[in-house]
Amino acid sequence: MTSNSAASINGKENSLQAQTPAAELSTLLAGDMDNVNAFIISEMQSDVALIPKLAGYLIAAGGKRVRPLLTLASASLFSKNIESSYGLAAAVEFIHTATLLHDDVVDGSEERRGQKAANLIFGNDTSVLVGDFLFSRAFQLMVKSGSIDVLRILSNASAVIAEGEVLQLQTQGDLSTNAQTYYKVIAAKTAELFAAACEIGPVIAGKQEHAAAMRSYGYNLGMAFQIADDVLDYQGNSKDLGKNTGDDFHDHKVTLPVILAFEEGTEDEKEFWRRCFEKEDIHKGDLEHAYNLIQKYDTCSKALQIARNFSSEAKEALSTIETDTSILKTLENLPDCLVSRSS
Repeated sequence: MTSNSAASINGKENSLQAQTPAAELSTLLAGDMDNVNAFIISEMQSDVALIPKLAGYLIAAGGKRVRPLLTLASASLFSKNIESSYGLAAAVEFIHTATLLHDDVVDGSEERRGQKAANLIFGNDTSVLVGDFLFSRAFQLMVKSGSIDVLRILSNASAVIAEGEVLQLQTQGDLSTNAQTYYKVIAAKTAELFAAACEIGPVIAGKQEHAAAMRSYGYNLGMAFQIADDVLDYQGNSKDLGKNTGDDFHDHKVTLPVILAFEEGTEDEKEFWRRCFEKEDIHKGDLEHAYNLIQKYDTCSKALQIARNFSSEAKEALSTIETDTSILKTLENLPDCLVSRSS
């Protein structure tokens, strides 16, 4: 970590008491994250004017930036100088942004990060191609790091994410999907990038002996995060989500609250789910009925308990990291914070 970053952290620690762990992490790494954001803006430039215009539309909308923050936080645990992680944090964000652009085309989403989805403004073809550009730029940044291990970790993550997206497409509307298949989907499409973002921290610092622990932390954090996010679709609000609530229902995505409600439901209730998901025949009032069934069987609470189990695994993974820093303490508190969004 730079001396300026260290001074910034020391000056801000007194203000952290009232913040959530996610906000604390942003505060502790504010200077470094500003540099990453500048790096992102610089690296998304192109002579093809439409590329930075569309990429900037989505990136400027903000988002939580959890993944690049995890890259910075992980690097800071093992090195006092984390400037070398800036490009990799940007690469992680580019991979994530590319998947969002592709997702919104596949899902036909209307909203992303609290604003109209990019494909509705720029078109599906352009969104897909700009997503491809961001993936390519991410690989260029990986190569610049000079680390074959980093290239291996992030390129593998990119392939796994793509597999996860295809698997989710295969399970869409398929109520034979069980919890184990659902975990496989979210492990690939979400947890893999969380895991990679955390793993590259010790790798670029030359502390490979801690790579497995940080990968486990990121993986379990990502699993908890995605389950909580899927719960929010049935009991959250659009402001919290940055997209419309009920999108998963209308997109026929078989998420954990639905899987549990279907398994416990009566035959009439199962027929309701089949009509909505497998036959894609949704009537007015069906979303409200789905909410009622999920509430009847308390499947959001059951799903959140599973998320908390993953959260506990994430915290346990950090127990082998022997450093006493504000960032480590914040990382320890982060899993419960992300799950509590849905509580």
